[in-house]
Amino acid sequence: MCGIVGAVAQRDVSPILLEGLKRLEYRGYDSAGLAVIDENDVVQRIRVLGKVNQLQQEHEASPLSGGTGIAHTRWATHGKPSVNNAHPHICRDEIALVHNGIIENHESLREQQRSAGFEFTSETDTEVIVNGIYQAIQTNPDILEAVFQTISQLNGAYALGVINKADPKRLIAVRKGSPLVIGVGIGEYFIASDVFALLPVTQRFIFLEEGDVADIKRDKLTIYDKDRNIVDRPINVSELNADVADKAGYRHYMLKEIFSQPDAISESLKSRIEDGKIVINEFGQNADSIFTRVKAVKIVACGTSYHAGLIAANWIEEIANISCHVEIASEFRYRKSVVTDNTLFVCISQSGETADTLAALQKAKEEKYLGTLAICNVAESTITREAELVFLTHAGPEIGVASTKAFTTQLVALFLLVVAIGRNNGLSLEDENGYVKQLESLPGRVNQLLLHKDEIEVMAKSFADKHHALFLGRGNFLPVAMEGALKLKEISYIHAEAYAAGELKHGPLALVDKDMPVIAVAPNNHLLEKLKSNLQEVQAREGKLFIFADKNSEVEATDNVRVLNISAVYDFMAPILYTIPLQLLAYYVAVIKGADIDQPRNLAKSVTVE
Repeated sequence: MCGIVGAVAQRDVSPILLEGLKRLEYRGYDSAGLAVIDENDVVQRIRVLGKVNQLQQEHEASPLSGGTGIAHTRWATHGKPSVNNAHPHICRDEIALVHNGIIENHESLREQQRSAGFEFTSETDTEVIVNGIYQAIQTNPDILEAVFQTISQLNGAYALGVINKADPKRLIAVRKGSPLVIGVGIGEYFIASDVFALLPVTQRFIFLEEGDVADIKRDKLTIYDKDRNIVDRPINVSELNADVADKAGYRHYMLKEIFSQPDAISESLKSRIEDGKIVINEFGQNADSIFTRVKAVKIVACGTSYHAGLIAANWIEEIANISCHVEIASEFRYRKSVVTDNTLFVCISQSGETADTLAALQKAKEEKYLGTLAICNVAESTITREAELVFLTHAGPEIGVASTKAFTTQLVALFLLVVAIGRNNGLSLEDENGYVKQLESLPGRVNQLLLHKDEIEVMAKSFADKHHALFLGRGNFLPVAMEGALKLKEISYIHAEAYAAGELKHGPLALVDKDMPVIAVAPNNHLLEKLKSNLQEVQAREGKLFIFADKNSEVEATDNVRVLNISAVYDFMAPILYTIPLQLLAYYVAVIKGADIDQPRNLAKSVTVE
C-alpha cells in the first residue's frame, strides 16, 4: 500500500527520499510527495497527482534541500486521488507527517478538531493525526510527547513519520499495524516501509515491532515499546543489494519474475531435501514434534495465496489423508470458528505484512490450535515473527503487483508441508522419495513451458477487443483457473471469472456467446472426459475456446477452438505447471491492451490495511 521514506542526516536528503520512493513504486500508488526542513528551518513541500517521475520533475524545477525530510506514495483509501489528499500533510506550517494505514475513528476526531478551530484541506483520515500533534504541542513543546499523546487517541493501523520545524534535526517514527523499518547509517538514520527503499544508502536495518515509537536524531536513536519503556531492537544486516529491483533486460518486472520461476523454485528447494526426504526442521525447531500430532489443517490467506491454499487442501486430503479447510483471511477473522483437536493453523503471505492474514494469525494464537505456521517470502516480516513455525519461500523480491513466482514457490512450500505431515499419516518412504523426485524435476519442466511464450503471445491477440472472459477447471485445476482469472483481471482489466466446469449449466452458460472467450485447463486426468463434455456446451453456444491441454488429451483445434498442447503431466506438480501458461497469457494480453502491468490501477503489492 502506501510507501513511506524519511531521513535525518548531515547531507541533503531530498535525493535519498526520491530514490526511496522510486524503489517503493511496486507497492502501488496514485500520488506522491515529499517535505524537508530547509536550512532556514522552514518546512518545504512538493506534492503531485501521478508518478514519482512527475514528483522528480517538480523537484528539479523547484528544488528542495534539507537534512531532515519525509516522503510518501499514496494509495487512496479516504478521499479520491488528488494533490490535496496527497502526503505529506502539514499543520500550520509547523508539523509535517506521512502515514500508512487507516484511522478508524477519524470522523469523531475531525469533529472535535473542527470545534477547536482547525480547518481541513483534505478528505483524508491522516489530517486528524497531524492536527492532533500540533494541538498537543501547544501545551507540551516536545514533539515526542506530542506524538505519544496523539496516538493514544487513535484507533486503527498506522505507520507514521513526523517532523517539526521547531526541532529540525529530529524525526519521530511510529509503527502500529503497518510495517516500518529504520535504516542505520553513519551519523544518519532513515525510515521506510520496506528495506528495498533504503538499500542504496544502508544495509543495516532495525525492524520496529508492534507499538514501537522511535525518536530519531542524527547521532542518537531511542526506541520505546508500546508501554513507553526504552528498548533495544537488534540491527539486522540485509543480504540484498541495491540492484535487486533491476529488470535485467526484461520489458516488465512481471515478465522477469515469470521467467525467474525455475531459479526461484530451485532456491526454495535448496537445503529442504536430503537423501530423498524432506528436512522437517526447515519448518522450525519444533516442527517435528508438532507434525507428528497433526490431524487436521486450517489454511488462511488472501488473493493469490488463497488460491495456493485451495490447491494445497486437495494435496493434503489426498496425500496426507487428513482434513483441510481453507478460508479467506478477511472472513475468518470476523467469524466464530470451531477448532478441532490437533489442527495446525497455516497462514500464507508473500509480504508477511498482509493486514487480514496477520490479524487471522493473531486470532489463531488465542485459540486452541496445535501450532501456527507461516509460509512467507520475507524473512523480517511481522507474520514470520508472530508465527510459531516459519517456512521461507526464497523466491527473492517480487516487484510486480501481480504475483507469479511467489505463487509457485508457495505451492512448492505447501507440497513440502504435505509430504512432511503425510509421513506421520501413513505415507511410505517409497512414496516420499517419489514426491521428492517430482519436486526436483520442477525447475526443468517450468523452463520447458516457458518455451511456449511465442505461441501464447499469438493467442493473446484474440483478446485485444475483449472485455469479459470465463476460466474453467475441474478438481485441483479449479483454483488454477481462479488464479488465471485473477491474473487476467489484475493487469489487463478484463473482467474474468473462474468456475468449476461442471457448474456451467447452473448459470454461467447464459453468458457464453461468440464474444465471450472461455479459457480451459485440460490435463489428461480422470476428469478429462467430464471436462470435454462441458467444453461441448460452450461450443454449442458459439463460444470461443482457448484450451491449455496435455498433448495426450486428444483435444482438437477448430475454427472456434485454440489449443496449446503442453508436455504430458501426470503427477501432483500439474497445478504448478499449468499455472505458467496462464501467467504468460495474462501478461501478453495486458501488453496488447497497453495496461500498466507492474503497477495496475487501484492495486497495491503489500496490502497493509483491511
